Amino acid sequence: QVQLVESGGGTVQPGGSLRLSCAASEHTFSNYAMGWFRQAPGKEREFVAAISRVGYGTVYADSVKGRFTISRDNAKNTMYLQMNSLKPEDTAVYYCAAKGVPAYSGSYYRNQFEYDYWGQGTQVTVSS
Repeated sequence: QVQLVESGGGTVQPGGSLRLSCAASEHTFSNYAMGWFRQAPGKEREFVAAISRVGYGTVYADSVKGRFTISRDNAKNTMYLQMNSLKPEDTAVYYCAAKGVPAYSGSYYRNQFEYDYWGQGTQVTVSS
């Protein structure tokens, strides 16, 4: 069982930046492909970004490409989401998720139903 804890959310003005963190309890963190998702009020949860188990592969939703950067530090059991040029439409609860993968896997996953474990979420509000 992997426990995931997100942090770093908050309120920021349009154009500002935030860095989210996702800390995993599992010391074999590198056995998991990871992803970020978000859910805005009244909307379904949507894909934001994903990263392969050792970080060589990444993928982004079109809505955040060029503004957000996903990364991970396997030595610290932590994944990050650097969010720049934030817009009001980025307002949502952001969730991190983990999917167990084979040691040779270089895959990343966009589909939320692929993931095995989820954090509780952290609120991001972009407002002037």
